[in-house]
Amino acid sequence: MELTPNRPPDHPPPNPAIFRLMLNFLLILALIVGVLWFISYRLTPTPVGPAAAPLPSEHPGALVRIYGADVWGLRGRFAVHTWIATKAPDAASYTTYQVLGWHLRRRGTVLSVTDGAPDTPWFGSRAILLYERSGDSARGLVDAIDRAARSYPYADRYTMWPGPNSNSFTQWVISQVPELDAVLPQKAIGKNWLLENIDDAQALAAKTKAEPSGE
Repeated sequence: MELTPNRPPDHPPPNPAIFRLMLNFLLILALIVGVLWFISYRLTPTPVGPAAAPLPSEHPGALVRIYGADVWGLRGRFAVHTWIATKAPDAASYTTYQVLGWHLRRRGTVLSVTDGAPDTPWFGSRAILLYERSGDSARGLVDAIDRAARSYPYADRYTMWPGPNSNSFTQWVISQVPELDAVLPQKAIGKNWLLENIDDAQALAAKTKAEPSGE
């Protein structure tokens, strides 16, 4: 009896159409990644100086600073959270103004006004200094910023996109204090929402101010 030697099974040749399809898919994926990286790079704001805030004891004059930091996760490639910090002349600490969405459910308002270091990281993302005024040019802005921040008309609502959100708040303060002459970066998603609705926002702020406090 003659034995037949074992032969490896025959494999069909690769399908050229499938190969081309996979190659095209990888090329398109690489192109998309490249475009997104380029957009992210172009959107990244340029700091105006070191983010570390001077100690109040070492800088007795007035200070106004606007900070930004990438939001958490992949969204941070395309979006930042912004906040404003002020220090009155001879003040012992900074006051930081910002909007925090999760405060709405806990406190009934998204507005946060706190004292302390203004340059702390935002969920692991380092703070970037976007704007700074100091000395006499900042002295008259401190109180105006406080009034504008506390008059924010959307303190009872928060929408991550398109707004109102934290950047809508910062843009509101800038709009109400034109002496700031500050421009938020393109990554500050939500600033345009405020600009597009500025008339409604001002009308709502005026209405809220005119309403009796109930005290």
